[in-house]
Amino acid sequence: MTAEVLKNTALNALHRELGAKMVPFAGYDMPVQYPLGVKQEHLHVRSAAGLFDVSHMGQIRLRGDNIAQALEALMPQDVIGLAVDRQRYGLLTNEQGGIRDDLMFANCGDSFMLVVNAACKDQDYAWLRENLPESIQMEMMVDRGLLALQGPAARKVMTRLAPETANMVFMDTRSCEVAGIDCWLSCSGYTGEDGFEISVAAADAESLARRLLAEAEVEFIGLGARDSLRLEAGLCLYGHDMDENISPIAANLLWAISKVRRPGEARAGNYPGADVIAKQLGEGTAEKRVLLDVDARAPVREGVNIVNADGGVLGRVSSGGFGPSIGRPLVMAYVATSALTKNEPLFADVRGKLLPLSLRQKPFVEQRYYRG
Repeated sequence: MTAEVLKNTALNALHRELGAKMVPFAGYDMPVQYPLGVKQEHLHVRSAAGLFDVSHMGQIRLRGDNIAQALEALMPQDVIGLAVDRQRYGLLTNEQGGIRDDLMFANCGDSFMLVVNAACKDQDYAWLRENLPESIQMEMMVDRGLLALQGPAARKVMTRLAPETANMVFMDTRSCEVAGIDCWLSCSGYTGEDGFEISVAAADAESLARRLLAEAEVEFIGLGARDSLRLEAGLCLYGHDMDENISPIAANLLWAISKVRRPGEARAGNYPGADVIAKQLGEGTAEKRVLLDVDARAPVREGVNIVNADGGVLGRVSSGGFGPSIGRPLVMAYVATSALTKNEPLFADVRGKLLPLSLRQKPFVEQRYYRG
C-alpha cells in the first residue's frame, strides 16, 4: 500500500522549527498542536490571541461580468446584495438539497474571493467551473497562504501592524499592508472570537507569521484547539456536522439562507435543491442538528448514539469533545425532531452507559465578533 503523499503549506518548516506535532489533514501535513498543548492553546485564544495556519483551504478568485448573479444561482444566499468590501457565509447546495460545501464569499469590487474547505476545494473548483458561465474567469490561488489571527487581543495586535484595520467590523474585508507586507484581510474566523483571516503571498507567509508571533499576545495554535474552539462556539465542521446528504434545514442553518431567497420573497429559489429546501421549510425535517450539554465528566465522541431512557436510538453525535473554556464535555448531534418536539429525555450511549444530556439553545461560549 502506497503511503499518502502530503502537501506542505508555506509554513511547514516554521511549524517544525517551533516543535509542532504534525499530522495528515485533508491531504496536507498540518500542525495538530505545539509544545504549549491543546488545552493551553485553546485557553490562550480565549484570553489573548492565537495564530493559525489555514493555508490548506482553497482560495478561489472569480473575475468577469455579472459574477453576483451567476454565483447566486448556485447558493441560497443574497450575493447580488453583498456590498463591496463585505463578506458573507454561504452554502453550495446540490439538487437533493444537501450541502456540497460551506464557504465564505467576498465582494472585492473588481472580483469575488471565495474561501472553501480544504477537502472539498478541487471538487468545488470543478463544479463551479462547470456551472458558472465561461465568461467568468476562475483562479485557484495556489500561490497564496492563509493565516487566521483570533482572540480578544487580535484587534490590538493587528492595529499595531496595520492601523487601518482598527475600525473593521465583522465580515468587512480590505486590502492593506500588515507589517509592510501586502495582504487581503477579512474580519472573520472559526473560533467565535473577534479576529482576522489574512490572505498573503505564499512567499511572504513565513515573514508575516514570524512578525505576528513576535507580538507578546500571540501564540501559534494547532488543529486540535481549532476544533475545540469552533465546537464551543457552535460552529459546524464540514464532513462531520454537515455533508451532501444533509440539508441546511436539518443542519439548523436557516439563518444562513438569506431572507430575500426564501419562499415568497423577491428572489426566492432558483438554486440547486431549492424546491426540496422550500418544502422542508414548511414541513420540517426528520432530524435536526442541536447542541447538548453532558451531565458527566466523560467526553462523548463523534459516532456515539443518542438514545432515550430505554436505549432506543434517537440520533447520533456528529462532533463531541471537551470544552476547555467551560471545563466539561460538549456535544453537537443530530436528533429525531419528534423526540425534540416531545422534549423527550436524551442520553448518550457510551459503551453501554447512558449519560444524561440536556438541550442548549445557545453556543457553549458567547460569540464575540466585533460589530462596532
